[in-house]
Amino acid sequence: MVVQALVFYLFAAVAVASGAMVITSRNPVHSVLFLILAFFNAAGLFVLMGAEFLAMILVVVYVGAVAVLFLFVVMMLDINFVELRQGFIRYLPVGAAIGLVLLAELVLVTGAWTVAPGVPDALTAPVPPVAETTNTHALGGLLYTRYVYLFQAAGLILLIAMIGAIVLTLRSREGVRRQSIEAQNARRPEEVVEVVKVTRGGGV
Repeated sequence: MVVQALVFYLFAAVAVASGAMVITSRNPVHSVLFLILAFFNAAGLFVLMGAEFLAMILVVVYVGAVAVLFLFVVMMLDINFVELRQGFIRYLPVGAAIGLVLLAELVLVTGAWTVAPGVPDALTAPVPPVAETTNTHALGGLLYTRYVYLFQAAGLILLIAMIGAIVLTLRSREGVRRQSIEAQNARRPEEVVEVVKVTRGGGV
């Protein structure tokens, strides 16, 4: 028990420190690397709790796909964060208006939310014995009953992160040639082809 407690405090301390460094790091690549470290320590905590399935999902899905994808996008885009911060004040009213609209929609949806009659009984139902319940079944029961709001919030955060990555990739940069279907269709033959009459014995 002493060794388990020491390992728990070690994983917890490193996870909290990594989470703080994700926010405070000035270099975005370092932030993603600290995020991967935090995921690994969180997986270690899940293993200590006996949730091996959740630990493997955290490592395979988040570390192997999401965090590596973030790192790839950050390193490939070479984003100039100083230039992005310059337009923050200019787009602040538009962002605030969109945020207020989304907040009003959330308030309306939450106000009209009704709880099904069988939900209170399901929440207060006794927990089945561990020997009769698999780890995956117990995890699904907790996520979709007692922690359904937090589960939906996590999905919303991932959706916002995906939209942010798409917006950053669609920005225009100087020196990068992109295909423009409209400009290609608007070209005329006289603008593209030039007929040159070459004299005999001369060159082009």
